Amino acid sequence: MFNNMSLNATTEMPVCHLCMSLKESAIAGLVPFILLSFILAFCSATVNYIMPFVFGAITATLVFEAVGLVSSSWALVVSGVLELLILIFAIYGSAALLIKGLTQRLALKGFGTPLFNVLLLGTTNSGKAQNVGQEKKKNTKYAEPMALGFFCDTVAPFIFAFYSFGYMKSFGLGATWISIITVAQLFSSYYAHLRQDCYHTTKFGLHATYWLIKAWDEFVVSALVLEDTIVISGRGMMVGDWFFVMAGMVLCVVSLNTDVLELIHNMLFVLLTVSTIPQIPLKGYYIFFGVACSLFTVASLYGTFARLINSIAEKSLIPAGPQPISSDQLKKALKCCRAEKGDQEPQMDQASDALFYLLNGVAALSALTISSASTNPTFLHLTVPWVLISGAIIQAYVSRLQVTGTGRFGSVIASIYVAVWATWTWFRFAGNLLQFSREATYAFTAGAIALLVINAFLMLIAACRNLVLLFLTAVMEVVLVCLLLSTLQRLPLELEIAMLALLSAVCIYGALASLVNCIFSQRLLPMGPPLIKDEAKEESAAELPCPVHYSRLTSGLLKIAGILEAGGVCGIPTDTVYALAASCKNPQAIEKIYNIKDRPAEKPICICISNVEQLVTAKPPFSPLLWEFMRNVYPGGISCIVSKGDWLLRLGVGPAYDRVGTKDSIMIRVPDHTVTCHLCDITGPLAITSANPSGEPDSTHHTMVIDRLGHKIQGVLCDGDSNEVVASTVVNCLKIDEGTISIVREGCVPAVKVRQIFERVKSSMV
Repeated sequence: MFNNMSLNATTEMPVCHLCMSLKESAIAGLVPFILLSFILAFCSATVNYIMPFVFGAITATLVFEAVGLVSSSWALVVSGVLELLILIFAIYGSAALLIKGLTQRLALKGFGTPLFNVLLLGTTNSGKAQNVGQEKKKNTKYAEPMALGFFCDTVAPFIFAFYSFGYMKSFGLGATWISIITVAQLFSSYYAHLRQDCYHTTKFGLHATYWLIKAWDEFVVSALVLEDTIVISGRGMMVGDWFFVMAGMVLCVVSLNTDVLELIHNMLFVLLTVSTIPQIPLKGYYIFFGVACSLFTVASLYGTFARLINSIAEKSLIPAGPQPISSDQLKKALKCCRAEKGDQEPQMDQASDALFYLLNGVAALSALTISSASTNPTFLHLTVPWVLISGAIIQAYVSRLQVTGTGRFGSVIASIYVAVWATWTWFRFAGNLLQFSREATYAFTAGAIALLVINAFLMLIAACRNLVLLFLTAVMEVVLVCLLLSTLQRLPLELEIAMLALLSAVCIYGALASLVNCIFSQRLLPMGPPLIKDEAKEESAAELPCPVHYSRLTSGLLKIAGILEAGGVCGIPTDTVYALAASCKNPQAIEKIYNIKDRPAEKPICICISNVEQLVTAKPPFSPLLWEFMRNVYPGGISCIVSKGDWLLRLGVGPAYDRVGTKDSIMIRVPDHTVTCHLCDITGPLAITSANPSGEPDSTHHTMVIDRLGHKIQGVLCDGDSNEVVASTVVNCLKIDEGTISIVREGCVPAVKVRQIFERVKSSMV
């Protein structure tokens, strides 16, 4: 392939060479999108009648676009007609959804009824389908990103396979394709972060980094139009790919806790990274890489289909395999020492920490330079994307993730290291190519001194986190000293090589430990204690703003019940997020909740009971359909709005009748949470609402309740992390006898699932 490329070196300019193989590159990108749109057309048949035709038309459009690139223009005419058809479908669908929103019913045909209901039928997942070690909290406010991540892992290797087997003579358009798909994969990583899924946040972020680096690495080769011997001389001195091999092995280890599909996918990623080790002879390099890309494409396409179908059906229809190793066995294997007291506390590191370590490790190992490499222009050109993309561009994305995290110092370290690696790339690699003047070099000297001072403060921040991060920042301080010495032409190259290698070793361990500890919410692998502890926080811990009791102790539950009986307001755990509770025996306590939260008076408060049988005893005038629906959704993360009546007095609401719900309706919660239900059995019905200041995010840990509302309430029942990160789904059942329900608020239970349950119940009542 390179021999063919080099033939044009003497006759054409590099820019012209980059314009070669545009048709082939376009086809290489269109084919995986054709496959995806076909899969979406199949899956959308489980939603309504319109979507399959839309995605079917998109599939046909892409097919004719591809045909038009290799044949006459008639295919493009057909493609244009199909695009017009897609527009008509889109207008009709928009009108149907708009009318539905205004009238709360499906006035236009095609929506609401699927073509076939195969995927939506069936029972709930079995216990074996849920792995204990997988993410504890399922934030269903955000869509599952796995299918999108797998699809991105389909497109990128497919394009690389085309290029590796010689079908594409230039990688100009290929780099554009992969840059776009990398952005999509970063979105899937971001959605995983929003769902507090550290595994997929790290995996998709790492894969996006790898594809983007390899794309621009091949783009540089295409742009320079280099001879094979020159490429070998430049690539032979690069070692950054070895870090991707180690990172892939880290993902293999943690995927032992997921399923066989994830493990196979990660093993093929390791094979892929091995195939691109630059020390492989060039004759076998692209063949090996092409074969590895082909295998990875097949696995990724299957993963896309499996994750998408299983996500829609909310059960395992497409096999992904069992969990390779039980969570307990994996925990035991990963523990370095016997857990001491406190080791079982939740791990407070952010979900993006593992990706932070991996990116700095890639940048450090890629920046490693031997003496002869500094004068090799090919090496300097090829190294720029390796250090710049991992250390600066993708790390800027990690910095964005850490802004929204719970860390005390946010994204300070990641943001500063973006500047460090960007400066390193500009001076050490681009600088040698551009041959900076002495004055420009002095400017970099001043910058290196500034970064040294800033990194000293970062070491203080790291000392408040853990020893691994402190060691990383300390090694980075020495690396910055090397940068300073290089600006003064006094660099001991052996010291720089040793420090960059040590930095990458620290990063690989930090990534493994952060990922394992975050997945299991335990300190399985030691990160070391903080050397600087927050003394003010420790002192204030003994003087909490309100009494706290623990849910695992019966005495704690009884004390909270006593506070509620006495007219107090307490923070309590539920099956979704933490809630403020007041006893229905004390209407004045319910009034306090409005003041505590600054809650608008027009927003009603719901009641919480322990089981449906309490309702049966109260004998409300519910229809058989409503009873059956409530028995199917209770207990769980769904709240039902029903009509008020005297039955509330028999239920035990008593004096709080006018303080809960509206004049005509009341919302009822039956949580799937043992502690909350026991509390309701002791106190009777409770008036509850989410434990957060009005308009702010929900509280997902008892410390959030204490910090934000502790000075206003009389107690908190501590239960650690909540099971969800969003509140319950609210369903208006006032018109259920007319055959309709409406979703007032979508929370932890998707609206699609609620409607699925309702349709199944309604069908069973016929």
